[in-house]
Amino acid sequence: MTGRLGYHAGMNTRTRLPWLWILVALIGAFSLAQVAVFRGETVNAAWLLAAAVCIYLLAYRFYAAWIAAKVLCIDPTRATPAERLDNGRDFVTTHRWVVFGHHFAAIAGPGPLIGPTLAAQFGYLPGTLWILAGGVLGGAVQDMVVLFLSTRRDGRSIGQMARDELGNVGGAAALVGTFLIMLILIAVLGLVVVNAMKHSPWATSTVAATIPIALVVGLYLRYLRPGRVLEGTAIGLVLLALAVLGGGWVSTHETLAPLFDHDALPLAGGVIVYGFAAAVLPVWLLLAPRDYLSTFVKLGTVLLLAVCIAVLRPEIHMPAVTQFVDGSGPIFGGKLFPFVFITIACGAISGFHSLISSGTTPKLIASEADIRLVGYGSMLLESLVAVMALTAATVLEPGVYFAINSPAGVVGADLTQAVATISGWGFPVTAAQMQGLAEQMGEATLLSRTGGAPSLAVGMASILSAAFGGGLLALWYHFAIMFEAVFILTTLDAGTRVGRFMLQDMLGNVVPALGRTSWYPSVLLCSALVVAGWGYFLYVGVIDPNGGVNILWPLFGISNQMLASIALAVATGTLVRTGKGRFVWITALPLAWLATITTWAAGQKLFSEDPRVGFLAAARDLADKLAAGVLPPEKAAVAPQLIFNQQLDAVLTTLFVCVLWTVIAAMLLGVQRHLAGTCTRASSEASYVRTRLAGPGAISQ
Repeated sequence: MTGRLGYHAGMNTRTRLPWLWILVALIGAFSLAQVAVFRGETVNAAWLLAAAVCIYLLAYRFYAAWIAAKVLCIDPTRATPAERLDNGRDFVTTHRWVVFGHHFAAIAGPGPLIGPTLAAQFGYLPGTLWILAGGVLGGAVQDMVVLFLSTRRDGRSIGQMARDELGNVGGAAALVGTFLIMLILIAVLGLVVVNAMKHSPWATSTVAATIPIALVVGLYLRYLRPGRVLEGTAIGLVLLALAVLGGGWVSTHETLAPLFDHDALPLAGGVIVYGFAAAVLPVWLLLAPRDYLSTFVKLGTVLLLAVCIAVLRPEIHMPAVTQFVDGSGPIFGGKLFPFVFITIACGAISGFHSLISSGTTPKLIASEADIRLVGYGSMLLESLVAVMALTAATVLEPGVYFAINSPAGVVGADLTQAVATISGWGFPVTAAQMQGLAEQMGEATLLSRTGGAPSLAVGMASILSAAFGGGLLALWYHFAIMFEAVFILTTLDAGTRVGRFMLQDMLGNVVPALGRTSWYPSVLLCSALVVAGWGYFLYVGVIDPNGGVNILWPLFGISNQMLASIALAVATGTLVRTGKGRFVWITALPLAWLATITTWAAGQKLFSEDPRVGFLAAARDLADKLAAGVLPPEKAAVAPQLIFNQQLDAVLTTLFVCVLWTVIAAMLLGVQRHLAGTCTRASSEASYVRTRLAGPGAISQ
């Protein structure tokens, strides 16, 4: 009780300068009005940035503080699992800012970059509003609450907590559903990287160079200069800069350029091999140095981009709302509601975060007082990344944006035909404009580079080049590609390793030896199975003539948001069972919203008669065209595989819906039994042990 009162008192003593917060609120409200209400011909991107920063500051200072003090009752006097179970390997008490960096690097994958970029086809306004509202009220709340619950339960995973809190049926559904969802998530990450590197020697050589750079840093810190972290960091960052610069030389070299100029399929094979290697190699050799270096690249680039937007104040050229809100969009099919809410997942709320918040991070937290910064704060930073991505995409001329992101199957493979189609939509663009832009970026072509990464890189390069002088567009473009690849590959390799742990846990119930995470035969077998699972869906996306985004990204968004719903269901049930029922709305309302939109979106993907939306409708349409012999030879060759893949996606979507509502039903049943006093399941929360540490921030590792 003393600890809780102390925390509440500390919260009250930190109430500083109320007029300053009123000023922040007024600036935020005025900026948001400029973006959403008082619109002229164009909108200055600085208003969007100001609105986001003010909203995040207010949410962290007041809403997150209230949840930490009143709902969770954060207790700094309570020893965390990192302290009680410290083994120097998995459980390690770690400084709050180091944990913050680790957590942000782990959760900040491609979602906050790619989702907002793709959703820009609806206009800049719908995505902006969802990122701000979803991040503050949904994503950050999920991350902080799950991190708190896992910390109070010896760092248990979300699947283990589901089993403990919801029972065997709900727990089993959550565990199986989480694993299958992981495969879809990783496959989409790989697809984005492949589409960014396709027939781009500069991009491919730069991304490939990040792997040996991570190995060099890992070996340097392990054997050559143990503990010399600053030296290893400096070496890694210098080598990354040289990799970007050297990529330009490689792309023009007669001998080396062909070695890095590949079609999508061989690149996908390389990504699959990398994923397997990352899962089986020692964590200190590849995973840890890559994550560490990526933190500097991620944070540095995001902050640099924010400063450039604030100084340059570029105009947003994309309309607030486009005609494609009716579901006729060229990048992906589906109406604004509900598809904007599943296209933008990670920047607003992401189920993948719950795996990190209940995985490695709670094993590192030194004090419960750090949970607000790490859980809520890092999600707000990721939400800011999403705002930056949306800004970078929408400062492009709309015609250029659609030319880069629209698949060849929609606009045509010929540049002249494509620009005519896009101009016919009311977004003028010329062949000379696209060809000149490609030359400026150091690419052979930018037409139909689907996946969101290339158009985002073009937008980032335009902003950064304007800030640091023209003539460097190609350099900044490929720096942006490397920046995006670092985001993606750190999540891909970490996700593969987490998937391997989950599979070992499940198979260990059948064959105990396979449950030993350090037994190398089990490591190799389970890693191969996980990589084969997501590798298949990556192959599905690569062979799709429409670029794979239309078939995989909606499934990615639905599955990711369903995973978030599972995490929120576990959190909601646990809050009720621990006597916090009057505050349960903080997780129950986001849960109700996500469960509604994901089920609605799943229904659209299953039952829509529009082949651009419904999986089964697309399979029937393709089968009819194949039977009629009207498909081009190259599409007819892969049509049977595409038909099967659409049907498989329909099966997976149905399975995910069943898993979601099984978990929700188990949660509601548990809540009903608890309220009726018939629940006999004991709480899984660890007993209170007083900390022996000096206090928050005292850890110096």
